[in-house]
Amino acid sequence: MVDAVVLAGRANDGRLASIGPPGNEALIEVAGKPMLSYVVESLLGARRVGRVIISGPESVLASSLGPLADRITFVHPAGDVIDNLQAAVDRLGNPEMVLIVTSDIPLITPVVIDGFIEECSARSADLHYPVISRELAERAYPGMCRTYGRLKDGTFTGGNLVLVSSRSLLSSAELARSLFAARKKPVRLAAVLGPVFILRLLLVRLTLSELEAAACRFLGLAGAHAVRTAFPEIGVDVDKPEDHAMVSRILGSHGGPFPPDRTSV
Repeated sequence: MVDAVVLAGRANDGRLASIGPPGNEALIEVAGKPMLSYVVESLLGARRVGRVIISGPESVLASSLGPLADRITFVHPAGDVIDNLQAAVDRLGNPEMVLIVTSDIPLITPVVIDGFIEECSARSADLHYPVISRELAERAYPGMCRTYGRLKDGTFTGGNLVLVSSRSLLSSAELARSLFAARKKPVRLAAVLGPVFILRLLLVRLTLSELEAAACRFLGLAGAHAVRTAFPEIGVDVDKPEDHAMVSRILGSHGGPFPPDRTSV
């Protein structure tokens, strides 16, 4: 069982500003409910998740969660995303591993979260980062616009759940800050890891195992695991109006994140 930190401190002043309230992006409603509610409900319902902390302003967010707010802890944002994570991990007492979750992935469910954690358990590592193949993403959610990176192993997009050791997060804060900023931009990610990676990326010679080895080398990790997840929902974040429209249709038409046959692992 792992503890979870939900990142929910972002103001709604970006591409979704025309859709939701100005106070916080996590409060944008999808199919009649704030995105944050979907995420918190799923975490609280997951068998493999213990405590849940939200990094975000309690005065803004708590009322939107109703009774769920009594089952979680809030930590007020302390700076950038890494500062906020450090504050949340400190509040948790620096557990061995922590699950980092963004607040804009309303298609996740307890099954998805438990399934991802189970996938992570296949290898011992300080960092488990999900990658979703283009084939899986487009088969599950045709028409969803995603940023993909071509590697020798295939074409992938990143996900929005990360399982990481508290020790590595706290000891590699600056590099973690750079990697987090570049997580959805393969060229920027390669630039952080060195010019040789840019060349190998452009020539489609870079492999997932090479990215894992580089993460270990640069961050001082005991192990890094690119999790080729079976759960494309992890990669469906709502960060632009067309995402909001598509996810609203999905949730509205099925009454939940999945078509009827996507209910178990």
